[in-house]
Amino acid sequence: MEKPIVIYTDHIMNKTLCYNFAKGSNALMCHIKDFKEYEKTIATYGVLRGTYEIIRKVKNFYYMDHGYFNQSSRKFENKRTNVLDMNGYFRIVYNDFIHNGDGNYPDDRLNELDLNFVEQRKSGDEIILSEPSDAMKKIYNAYNWVEETKKLVKKYSDRKIIVHNKFSKIPLDKLLDHAWSFVSLQSTAGFKAMLNGIPAYFTLSSLKNINRIEEIENPKINYKIFNNLAYGQWTLKEIESGEAWDFMKNNM
Repeated sequence: MEKPIVIYTDHIMNKTLCYNFAKGSNALMCHIKDFKEYEKTIATYGVLRGTYEIIRKVKNFYYMDHGYFNQSSRKFENKRTNVLDMNGYFRIVYNDFIHNGDGNYPDDRLNELDLNFVEQRKSGDEIILSEPSDAMKKIYNAYNWVEETKKLVKKYSDRKIIVHNKFSKIPLDKLLDHAWSFVSLQSTAGFKAMLNGIPAYFTLSSLKNINRIEEIENPKINYKIFNNLAYGQWTLKEIESGEAWDFMKNNM
């Protein structure tokens, strides 16, 4: 597998993840303003400050972002996301922005996370629609996602629909207390919902295998995907040491 050129920006999160990825994979780093080799494989963090524009131009890429479980602490306020620490997990995906849950990995990494699984709920009054961020709307051309997804859900359920995003006044944890299901384009919060016993549905084509909205009144949770997702996220230490890169080059 081709070793990537690690593209970094001046943003502290991007620089930190990129530096550690480059160290762990013994790869070259290149500032985003200097990169021109679009035929090369790249690695980078996030989709802002020009990184997405480069991702669109290259053939192969490794994408880094916050993990699925036990993420670093964040605070959402004033339309900004502030990362409070970097002690959590970060996902690394090859040629995509999120893992689709496929695989047949053991449960050892999942067990290390010490997650508290809640039994699947059998009742609930509301369906939560998780509105994509502006960046994801742009990437997936999903500017009308809320309206289109409302229409789709209403074809198969008459439960109350509540639209939520990361800047909503009511936190997601509180909404989940009364939820029947969780619907998003590709939000990792869907996996958090599943962890709390709430079936999650995704409209992104690569994630539709997890659950079908057509079956929203007959929900299920496939717990096997948690094993696979645990093998798609890594701590900063595991990225720096090369453990993450060794796994990826041998399994992707």
